Amino acid sequence: MVVGVMGTALISPLYALYQDAWQLKASDISLIYVIYMAGALCGLLFLGRLPDRLGFRPMLRLGLILALLGTLITLAAWDLVSLCAGRFVVGIASSLLTTSATLGLARLVPAHRKPRLAMITSIVMVFGFGLGPLVGGLFGQWVPHPLITTYLPTLVLCSLALGIFLRLELPDDAGQPFQWRDALPRLTWPAPSASFAFILTSCLAFLAFASFGLYASLSPLFLDQLVPWHGPVASGTAIAAILFGSAFTQILSGRLSTHWGGSLGLVALGVSNLLLMANLWAGSASLFALGVALTAIGHGLSQLAGMNMVGRIATPDTRAGLFSSYLVIGYIGSMVPMMGIGWIADHWGMSAALCTFCTFATLIAVTVAVLFQRHPLMQPPRE
Repeated sequence: MVVGVMGTALISPLYALYQDAWQLKASDISLIYVIYMAGALCGLLFLGRLPDRLGFRPMLRLGLILALLGTLITLAAWDLVSLCAGRFVVGIASSLLTTSATLGLARLVPAHRKPRLAMITSIVMVFGFGLGPLVGGLFGQWVPHPLITTYLPTLVLCSLALGIFLRLELPDDAGQPFQWRDALPRLTWPAPSASFAFILTSCLAFLAFASFGLYASLSPLFLDQLVPWHGPVASGTAIAAILFGSAFTQILSGRLSTHWGGSLGLVALGVSNLLLMANLWAGSASLFALGVALTAIGHGLSQLAGMNMVGRIATPDTRAGLFSSYLVIGYIGSMVPMMGIGWIADHWGMSAALCTFCTFATLIAVTVAVLFQRHPLMQPPRE
């Protein structure tokens, strides 16, 4: 799982290097990120149920092979199209590895560790996600030929993981025969009485994914305007800090009531966007660090509250489909705003693009925070 998700954000600190090497526009960088997210979304929609049907072992093996293939294509990429192709395959692999490895852990972990399984899975995944931009930043900053050498650790570790996995003696995980309906998306909308609550809950995922996506896709292009540090290591560290900070926030906030957690998370995201916009003129490293910290806190609180609310709204028959619908809306939050920012940056500059995104994100965050906090379904159940 660590190796699989490590490759997802590995490329993020390198976007500025690709831009210089291939003379790419801001919209091209956005496209590379969106193509990856589209691959992850396709993996979720069309392959997400296969580990349950066919077993986690064959799907985990397929995920590792696709991760190797996608990384090789990315390493050998010679233009925008080939790079996007590699990223799309990496996106599919990341979804497949996440779902199959999560199922594998659930079936292999001893019974006395089951209560801690969710936390173990979350920590492992966040460690892998955070390791990617850190490695990408370090290699991009100080290792020769970074557009090639940065991917070598992933190739080595993925090959090692696949070799070990093939030698492991695992319990029989034979699933059910494959049917074509297993590859169809399973999306669900709640009952009318909970429809508005689900819309507000989905806004948490949309804004959390969008705020993180801004840093993961375009921070290498605008970071020089905000801080005195330059190069891939600065953006890689910022992206990793958001991921690690989000996980730490979720661990510390487990007892926080959902209506306060969600609203405070949205407020934190709104304030972080205001700080990012203000820092275009201030150029303060301290202000940037505070904005990154608030983004991490807002991301963690929003994700925690969102997942809790989906579980509260869902019925046993709609739980899987509702979680899929929630995640799809989150993925859309990572894709549509990034394409808009890239288009605006091409025509009016990166500062105008950031101000537009931050203004809309702040207005939406504050509005949804008030509605979320006051909605009856978000309130804790009365004794």
